[in-house]
Amino acid sequence: MAIARPVRALGFTAVVLWCFFVWQLFKPIATPMGPGASSFLPKERDPNLDPTGEPEGVLTYASEGYAPGPEGTARIDATLLALVRNEELDGMLQAMRDLERTWNNKFNYPWTFFNDVPFSDEFKKKTQAETKAECRYELIPKEHWDVPSWINNDLFLESTKILKEQQVQYADKVSYHQMCRWNSGLFYKHPALANTQYYWRVEPNVHFFCDVDYDVFRYMQDNNKTYGFTINLYDSPESIPTLWPETEKFIAEHPEHIHENNAMKWLTDKTRRPDHNEKANGYSTCHFWSNFEIADMNFWRSKPYEDYFNHLDRAGGFYYERWGDAPVHSIALGLLEDKNRVHWFRDIGYQHIPFFNCPNSPKCKGCETGRFTDGEAWLHREDCRPNWFKFVGMG
Repeated sequence: MAIARPVRALGFTAVVLWCFFVWQLFKPIATPMGPGASSFLPKERDPNLDPTGEPEGVLTYASEGYAPGPEGTARIDATLLALVRNEELDGMLQAMRDLERTWNNKFNYPWTFFNDVPFSDEFKKKTQAETKAECRYELIPKEHWDVPSWINNDLFLESTKILKEQQVQYADKVSYHQMCRWNSGLFYKHPALANTQYYWRVEPNVHFFCDVDYDVFRYMQDNNKTYGFTINLYDSPESIPTLWPETEKFIAEHPEHIHENNAMKWLTDKTRRPDHNEKANGYSTCHFWSNFEIADMNFWRSKPYEDYFNHLDRAGGFYYERWGDAPVHSIALGLLEDKNRVHWFRDIGYQHIPFFNCPNSPKCKGCETGRFTDGEAWLHREDCRPNWFKFVGMG
C-alpha cells in the first residue's frame, strides 16, 4: 500500500530534524576565531564557570531604611560616581538603567556626576529621571583639571609623537591625560566628596547583568575591604615604560609605606607575559580595570598614597607618557595595602567593551557565563586574573 505524499514528506522532515539534533549534540566545538586562535585561549579554567553566590562575610539587605530621601537612614557615606561629558548622555543613561535595575533601585544611593564644563539642563533632567535617588552635578575645579605648571609643553608634544608611533591609544589627546591624572589623585579632593567615604565608579556605555541584593558599600565597610574589582588586565607597556622605575625610586625613599602583606609578586611577575615585564622595566603591567571600582577613599587620602601620587605627578609621566589611573591605583594597592583587603566582585556581572565579568548565577541575564571577551582571540592574553588568583586568591 502506497504511503500518501504528505505523510512521506512529514516523515522525511522528522528524520532530517532528528539527524540535525544528534549532530548538534555531538559535533566538534568550532573555533570561529580563525587559524591559530587556540594559542591565545586561556590554559586555566575560568572560575566564573563555577556556581557563584553572594560573597562570604557580613551582608546587609534592602529594608525601609533605604527608602529615597531623608528616610533612607540605612545608607552610609557613599555615592555612585561618574566622570562624564554632556555629549555622553545616551551612554550614561544606558549604564544608569542597568545599575538601577540590578542594584540601586533597592538602595537609592546618590549619583555624583563630574564634568570639566557645566552640565546641560538636558543632561540633568534625563539622568534624574532614571533614578529615585538624589543626583548631584559637580564642576571640576580648574586647578584640578589644567595641565600642571611643571609640565614642559614642548616635551609633551614630542613625547606624544613617540607614543603615537608606538600606537599608544589616546596619546595625543590632552583631555585623556588630564582625565587619567584627575582619576589618579584628585577626584577624591573635590569638596562635593568631603563627607563621602566610599564610591562606585560608573562609566557611560557599560553593562551590568546580575541582580545584587546586598548593600555593596556596607559589604566593604563591614568586611574591612578597601577596593573591589571585576576585571584584571595587562596594560600596554609602551604607555608606562618609566612608571615602575619611578615606583622603585619611591619605594627606596619611603620603605615605611610598603605593607608587609603586599602583592609584589603580582606586580612583578614575568612568567606569564615576559615581554610586558621587560618593556615595562620590571612591572608585570597587571592592573585592575578601573572603569569599574568600588573603593574606600580613605586609602587615597592616606599619607602613603598621597606621597606616592605626588612623587608620580612631579615625575611627569601622566603627560610625557600615558600613565593611567588603573595601573597607578593598582600598583599603590599592591604595595601600600594589605592584599587581603582587595576583593574580586565575582558576583557582579559587568561589561566594558571588549571585556566581561559574567558569573554562573541564576541572578544573571544577558551575558554568556564565563565569557571574557567578545573581541579577537588574542584579547584572551590580556586576562591577568589567573595571576591574581595565583598570588592572592579569589577573596
